[in-house]
Amino acid sequence: MSDDFTSLGLAPRLIEKLAEQGITKPTPIQLQAIPEAMKGRDVMGLAQTGTGKTAAFGLPLLHKLLSEGGKPSPKTVRALILAPTRELAKQIQDNLKNYSDGGHIKVGMVVGGISINPQIKRLERGLDLLVATPGRLIDLLDRKAVRLDETKFLVLDEADQMLDMGFIHALRQIAPLLPRSRQTMLFSATMPKQMAELSKSYLTDPVRIQVAPPGKPADKVTQEVHFIATNSKTDLLIELLEKHRDERALVFGRTKHGSERLKKHLESKGFAAASIHGNKSQGQRDRAIQAFKDGEVKILVATDVAARGIDIPGVKHVYNFDLPNVAENYIHRIGRTARADADGAAIAFCSPQEMDEFRAIEKMLKIAIPTASGSPWQKHEEEAKPKQGGRGGRGGGGGGGGQRRSQGGGGRPGGGGGGGARGGKPANSAGKPGGQRRRKPARG
Repeated sequence: MSDDFTSLGLAPRLIEKLAEQGITKPTPIQLQAIPEAMKGRDVMGLAQTGTGKTAAFGLPLLHKLLSEGGKPSPKTVRALILAPTRELAKQIQDNLKNYSDGGHIKVGMVVGGISINPQIKRLERGLDLLVATPGRLIDLLDRKAVRLDETKFLVLDEADQMLDMGFIHALRQIAPLLPRSRQTMLFSATMPKQMAELSKSYLTDPVRIQVAPPGKPADKVTQEVHFIATNSKTDLLIELLEKHRDERALVFGRTKHGSERLKKHLESKGFAAASIHGNKSQGQRDRAIQAFKDGEVKILVATDVAARGIDIPGVKHVYNFDLPNVAENYIHRIGRTARADADGAAIAFCSPQEMDEFRAIEKMLKIAIPTASGSPWQKHEEEAKPKQGGRGGRGGGGGGGGQRRSQGGGGRPGGGGGGGARGGKPANSAGKPGGQRRRKPARG
């Protein structure tokens, strides 16, 4: 088989649009998934982030909609793509519009965080292809603003995060509203155990396409970890950022308030920084990402809301200022670098409170992440960590952490990024353990 798009049977118009964007050679996931999708098969696609999954399902969808012709009925959608976050939904919509620009295919998006009335208006005449977050789609279904009984194609993108964020409950409401005779595709970068159940529930005799072991980072990402006390993290981050002020860097925190404090502290040190998290409006989040993309800001501080929705090839460094509670989220965070066959660096900071999370990440990766400074926290140092979230616990406990312990208070402005310590577990902004591990879907 030839390894260009012309060999895949796509409509010439789509191939022309790809060529206009400089896209001429399919990635491995595209090369394997597109032919199966073109046959009408249900597809389960497993591939690293940044490998072109959007085109792998988007191009065959657009081809089928073009070849079938016709128009959607009022308030209906011919194809539905569900994504867990607003940022990812926007990225998918932008890509699909680029692929179909100038044609009659109508692509729309509905997400939370913005006014619902223009979305209702947009749906009145129907859409060929709708990209949606589950919460907002349910709002629109409740208002009778959209029908799914004529939807022939369903895509679940980043399905593993849908599971983790509790969107499985939303899927159970949405799926019965679609025709049973439909084509369904599911794409993910990791393969948690529940994925088999999800596939069994919503896919029919799917072909499984796997271009890399689930949970494996892109080959060109270099990884390292600093074992460091919580109250010294900010000083270390500034020291490392100083070495590449002109390059884009993503910094991941665990909490909304901690990430915002860290962003403001970086600004006070002369860095061009922005932040995105759940306390930001959709407009603020869009402007921050655009400024990051345009190079107006070089550092974007984010919670996991951004881990699935940033597709910016120029991100050279990803800092895990706080380790994620869910090991799979580490893959999606560091997948924001080394995109489109570029290289990149992923740097993790690990305090005594985070050793459980760090061990879970290494277990998932099946590798030992190289140590850049300090040494792994020992059991007695972990046990010495504070049981209450008072000031005395800010240092993260014990020795280790290399020579940086003496830097102490300088790390306080960013120390809140870990959300304090409650019984040895980081807390989210509501004071409940678990950070991003929500079980009820957010409306958005």
